[in-house]
Amino acid sequence: MEKSSLTALARELMVSAKGKNSGRSARTVYGGHERTLRQTVVALSAGSSLDEHDNPGEATVQVLSGRILLKAGEVSWEGSPGDHLVVPLARHSVDALEDSAFLLTVAKP
Repeated sequence: MEKSSLTALARELMVSAKGKNSGRSARTVYGGHERTLRQTVVALSAGSSLDEHDNPGEATVQVLSGRILLKAGEVSWEGSPGDHLVVPLARHSVDALEDSAFLLTVAKP
């Protein structure tokens, strides 16, 4: 069994994100390309985003800190700490409304 602090990792990744032109930083905490399930903590500094991209499989976002906006076409959902968002099976993007971190969970088909 492994244990890690997502809160501490989110803080560490935010420091890294603020030092990058992209305004983002991420680390996979479980799984990877060789597994069906992958969980990644993503930090986005305020005003940065994950540009529109395809959904690689079933996915959810659990907001750890800050506020994000998940958009798919003309529809959007705002998430704040504790919120759990189901990522639509469509092209989508994520905007950081303030310094934010979230746990992205993806189950590839």
